[in-house]
Amino acid sequence: MKFLEDKIFSREAIVAKADEWRSSGKRIVFTNGCFDLLHAGHLAYLSEAASLGDVLIVGLNSDSSVQKLKGPSRPVNNELSRTAMLASMFFVDAVVLFSEDTPLDLIKAIKPDVLIKGGDYEIQQIAGAEETIANGGEVKVLSFLPGYSSSSIIEKIKNS
Repeated sequence: MKFLEDKIFSREAIVAKADEWRSSGKRIVFTNGCFDLLHAGHLAYLSEAASLGDVLIVGLNSDSSVQKLKGPSRPVNNELSRTAMLASMFFVDAVVLFSEDTPLDLIKAIKPDVLIKGGDYEIQQIAGAEETIANGGEVKVLSFLPGYSSSSIIEKIKNS
């Protein structure tokens, strides 16, 4: 389990690690989400995000943040489980929890070279896009693998 623990960071520690990676010339990619029930869509998205740089940092919504976004019955998996699942992926280099509604403060502190969001967002709608671009980084919107969502999986379970 030590390997997983090495990939799970506090906010302060990830900022220091990002500075270390940046000073060694690594291209830092950041994305975020709830990642409640991991599925093939998440794997495709995170793998593609990782391919856009040298280091992938995943900002993970805390349990309280997920409840605000998705409702009182979510998350299905608690933040410790979700953190461990993400950290177990070979293409994820770091996982950091955040409790705010958006990861804006985290993005401003990390200063990624590439900020990734999935779905049908316009760049202006993405938390941290303006700051990332102002720091010389880029923002990319990746498409989701059709037919996969945690919410639809939960509905399917409820209806069966």
